[in-house]
Amino acid sequence: MDMLAVELGPLSLANPILTASGTFGGSDEMADFFDLSRLGAIVLKTVTLHPRRGNRPPRVAETPFGMLNSIGLPNGGIDYFIENQLPVLREIPTTRVVNVAGDTVDQFIEGVRRLDAAGGMDAFELNISCPNVEGGRLPFGSDPKVTEVLVRGVRGVTDLPLIVKLSPNVTDVVVIAQAAAAGGADVLSLINTLLGMAIDPRTKRPKLGSNFGGLSGPAIKPVAVKMVWEVSRSVDLPVIGIGGIRDVDDVIEFLLAGASAVQVGTANYLEPTVIPRLLDELPPRLEELGVSQVTDLIGAVRPFEEI
Repeated sequence: MDMLAVELGPLSLANPILTASGTFGGSDEMADFFDLSRLGAIVLKTVTLHPRRGNRPPRVAETPFGMLNSIGLPNGGIDYFIENQLPVLREIPTTRVVNVAGDTVDQFIEGVRRLDAAGGMDAFELNISCPNVEGGRLPFGSDPKVTEVLVRGVRGVTDLPLIVKLSPNVTDVVVIAQAAAAGGADVLSLINTLLGMAIDPRTKRPKLGSNFGGLSGPAIKPVAVKMVWEVSRSVDLPVIGIGGIRDVDDVIEFLLAGASAVQVGTANYLEPTVIPRLLDELPPRLEELGVSQVTDLIGAVRPFEEI
């Protein structure tokens, strides 16, 4: 067994490093930078049942150790995706995950049903947590009852693995994770971006056209690690850790907290070849730590009360 191979619920991955939706394009846009077959999985930009224009500009603002964005999930809709992007996706030689969102539960269900019928993908990631639409809040990822109903409805129209992406903008992420598990999720991914705002002192206007948006990057990593630790100890599903990963020890930190894999997002904008660099650095770092398999690190953190 390769030292980097991991099992992510029903998915067998060559390594634990995936892309984060919205940061890696809608098909093979990043293929000019490196061989996409090296990815543990490619997670594509969100697709919705109907086309979306996205939010008014400006849509991105740099912050200390992070980035605010209010993109608003612009995309051509599922028909466009199936006709133009899916044929390219089918040729990418790695595990292929399509991220799906909707304005209603029925839109999630119908979107996944149509994508499943089209074929060519290995799993779905349900984006119930994006803070950049519907006035900045989506109810699906903040209400456990709605979360369970949504996931159960989608589970009824596909046999493919379901990854449910969770929001940090809730009172208790464990309750939402448990609801997703009850609905039939196979894997949980967390976290999505934290709600934030930045104001330009010169213009007295917000730096984003929608006034506030989602904070990502290294600034949110401690929040993400803590939530991964909480959820992995409370829900019997594999977890994908997301939030501020830019070096190999960041990857290891999420694994120790209980993640079985990670997604790299904002770092792709700064360093398009960050993922192959991490994959090159991970094996020697494991050897330095005396670890023969990356899976030996999963959940291996030693909380002080247990030492």
